Amino acid sequence: MDKDLKKITDYWKEIYSSRVKEYRPFEISQDFKKYASMFAPGNSYFYIVNTHDFELEYISESVKEFVGMDASKVELKDLLETLLPEEIQHIYLKGKVISDFYTSFLDEEEVLSYKNMYSYRMKDHTGQVRTMLYQAIPLSVLENGMPEHVLCIQTDVSHLKVTSTSAVSFINMDDGKCYFNVETSKGEFDPEACEGGKKDLSELFSEREKQIVIRLSRGLNAGQIAKDLNLSHHTIKTHRRNILQKSGCTNTTELVAKCLTNGIISPSLN
Repeated sequence: MDKDLKKITDYWKEIYSSRVKEYRPFEISQDFKKYASMFAPGNSYFYIVNTHDFELEYISESVKEFVGMDASKVELKDLLETLLPEEIQHIYLKGKVISDFYTSFLDEEEVLSYKNMYSYRMKDHTGQVRTMLYQAIPLSVLENGMPEHVLCIQTDVSHLKVTSTSAVSFINMDDGKCYFNVETSKGEFDPEACEGGKKDLSELFSEREKQIVIRLSRGLNAGQIAKDLNLSHHTIKTHRRNILQKSGCTNTTELVAKCLTNGIISPSLN
């Protein structure tokens, strides 16, 4: 394994594996597989990793489309090796922020309420570069508050024309406080270095604005959106300007990335 990739796995083992004293497998039922597949729509795959040794407890057959290997032969290192070289440092820093969030910032009883998500770029076994949305959901937690089993969902969002970013978002699945687009350059979770709070973009945008955002993510221009929604070109441009202002974004690419992590745009959108 590349030394830069090894830095990632060594850090994970230092932070997680060293604190997980005993291996306990995760009981995977057919109902769970069905449930997990509902979280991974479109062109995607998912797996369960045990933080005791970072072995994969389960991985969906759809992984073959990305790595060109049967699921039974795939290891975590095979997935890491698909990363573009320029993404490795970003993934390392994101991993540090994520571990800091779960192990130092959250109380033990909060761990199972949060999933984390971010985008990155990889190269599949055919040489095609893809932009992926990574979502990780803790499934079990140890007495010391450490996540023990984690469900990881990887979805190809290249069709959304969004670039990868260095930020990571933490979404509360119980309608609690969320931390969107957390800055990761320092490798530490800082609640001040994010867009936090219960109120997210889905509450700021009107239904019409959401319709326009979805169409922007498909690559449609103002004229095409106007025709699709039976509105004037000027109205769409006004809406777009207001949407960018509300979101704090400077361009459509940044807007789409932010709306993806806020759940306004579905990863399976086509």
